[in-house]
Amino acid sequence: MKLEICTNSYQSAMNAEKAGADRIELCSQLSVGGITPSYGLLKKVSEEIIIPVNVLIRPRSGNFHYSKEEFSLMKENIKLCKALGFKGIVSGVLNIDNSIDIERTKKLIELSKPLSFTFHRAFDCVSNSKKSLEILIELKVDRILTSGSQEKAAQGIELLKELKQLAKDRIIILPGSGINQKNAVLFKEAGFKEIHTSASKNSLEEKSLFFGNHTQTVSNIEIIKEILKVITDA
Repeated sequence: MKLEICTNSYQSAMNAEKAGADRIELCSQLSVGGITPSYGLLKKVSEEIIIPVNVLIRPRSGNFHYSKEEFSLMKENIKLCKALGFKGIVSGVLNIDNSIDIERTKKLIELSKPLSFTFHRAFDCVSNSKKSLEILIELKVDRILTSGSQEKAAQGIELLKELKQLAKDRIIILPGSGINQKNAVLFKEAGFKEIHTSASKNSLEEKSLFFGNHTQTVSNIEIIKEILKVITDA
């Protein structure tokens, strides 16, 4: 079983690599579900991290229905990630009714080639998971990052297992959200090939007169090692 660590900073990416993670998803602002990292972070990680890195392409927080300008920005960021040598793209687009925007998602997949393509947790917003699964298989998406339409993947494990069975190895179902050293074994026992987690720990909390409380989270080496031990030994 592979362990993908969702990292929100250079330090988190370094910690994931040091701890022995198989792959990184790089983003910024995990507190809003993640957005595309800055150019500076992308460049530094591309130059210094050895393990495979997939990059989140999401121009803003909020819904997954994008304007023409936002979609153009997404395409430019994919081109940048290809030029910097990253291994994969994590993205996706929905229609205003939260169905998959087939044409736009297809364009992102084509532009991303030969990089791998993961359809991100916009999948958890769709009304028909099984129909959406077949659409993404038809589009030749490599994997779907999903919590099983629940807040935490452990809560959505029954749907996750159903999706994995329906997929029949045509696409990877990548459970993510709230996976830790205590519940990772559930996904190992269910036969998933990969899991996704930030394995993060609050490292700093500050109070600001103007902006309120700020909590900084960093992917933690010891937590990652504990999860790896669980999914390796179980």
